[in-house]
Amino acid sequence: MSLVATAPVLVPLATAALTALVSGRVRTQQAISFVGVLGFLAAAVMLVAQVSAGAPASAAFGDWVPPYGIQFQLDGLSSVLVLVTALMGLASLLFLASDADPGLRHPLLLPLVHGTLAGVAGAFSTADLFNLYVWFEGMLICALGLIALGGRRDQLDAAFKYLGLNLFGTLLLLAAVGLLYAATGHLNYSALAVAAREVDPVLLHVLLAALAVGLLLKSAAFPLYAWLPASYPTLPAPVLALFAGLLTKVGVYAVLRTLGDVFMPAGAGLFEVLGWVAAATMVAGVLGAAYHWDMRRILAFHIVSQIGYILLAVALGGVGGNAAALFYTVHHIVVKANLFLIAGMLATLAGSYDLRRIGGMAAARPALALLFAVPALSLVGIPPLSGFWAKLLVLQEAFAQGRFAWGALGLAVSVLTLYSMMKIWLEAFWKRHPDAGDADVAWQPRRVALAPAWLATCMLAAVTLAIGLAPQTLIEFARDAAATLGRR
Repeated sequence: MSLVATAPVLVPLATAALTALVSGRVRTQQAISFVGVLGFLAAAVMLVAQVSAGAPASAAFGDWVPPYGIQFQLDGLSSVLVLVTALMGLASLLFLASDADPGLRHPLLLPLVHGTLAGVAGAFSTADLFNLYVWFEGMLICALGLIALGGRRDQLDAAFKYLGLNLFGTLLLLAAVGLLYAATGHLNYSALAVAAREVDPVLLHVLLAALAVGLLLKSAAFPLYAWLPASYPTLPAPVLALFAGLLTKVGVYAVLRTLGDVFMPAGAGLFEVLGWVAAATMVAGVLGAAYHWDMRRILAFHIVSQIGYILLAVALGGVGGNAAALFYTVHHIVVKANLFLIAGMLATLAGSYDLRRIGGMAAARPALALLFAVPALSLVGIPPLSGFWAKLLVLQEAFAQGRFAWGALGLAVSVLTLYSMMKIWLEAFWKRHPDAGDADVAWQPRRVALAPAWLATCMLAAVTLAIGLAPQTLIEFARDAAATLGRR
């Protein structure tokens, strides 16, 4: 068994268990949590290094060889996503150590956070369709716990909405997995790829369509995205950033892994429909963001919108489309998480998430205004930030394939994204704070301890700048990873 292949899951699982055991001792629990997330990050770095060197990262459990045993198998696609998952865990836990929108300090908060990280890493690591479902549900259970943890009425309402729609996706996903097993006799990815060639094409398309719908619901794609903006804004900023960065990306990854890899080229027949679903997702998300005034809801709808870009890249397919999907996913995880963290800092300093009730932050905290500009402009796609290269790869591939309608919608959505980011800038940073009045004395934000929050957000901004200023490394890695897909 390869320790490198299993450590990214075992470390957060062990950390979740240990933090639960010491839940009555706050400092000990926090220390274990930080050691665990640093160990997770170290394991993820070693994993990427090994995969980049061309060495396999695989593990089979229970002395059963594939395709009958449970298997972890990580390639370039999954290994880099495990690394970004560890980075998001570190950023969220650093932010949690500050006084920026901390929410409820519940003894189960850290165990559930590490359980969520383990579920995400497991979904990225598994090479088995049923265990993909299992890790999805492990992630869902921990996410539900985090949403309902405070016990407030709005949190319980959000948990009910999150559970209701996701249970539908769960049942559909499980039914599709069971029927695919009945049709092929296998669950292992490589064995499924071979066995699917013997299945009646019409039946296979029906089963893959059911699988895709279940995964698209968990990705918050149109029209099945209502659960996300209804549930995410009730979370405290560090947990919200973790959710925003990772959870929907697991669904998108599963779509790419199944349709673009395991069942390729059988899944290619669904790409036309997927492309139009992606286009509708982009438009619906950005229109929802333009409508709202609460920063959390604006950014939550932008998760939906940006998921559309990634799904569009998956629908374009081939090495170019799959590479664009991977690049865009890495960029968006970092940028979106950082925007939620900065929004948490803004709300703590200015007193509210509602843009109509805050302002004056550019004069009071110019460094925060500059920090906000990095992920905000990257989300829009302004060069030379990471979002520019991500959108360029997607749109370049769309126009190269003659998908002019999809490309034009992508450009239009970028303009509306700029409107939303300018709305936050003008309302939160540029205008006077409503409490400032006409007094000569300048309005001053609240005094809170934000050093760990600054460290977390500056770290993510530095990653965004590094990708933007030197994109070729990630582009080449993404192309190499994409070149291996669909060749089972």
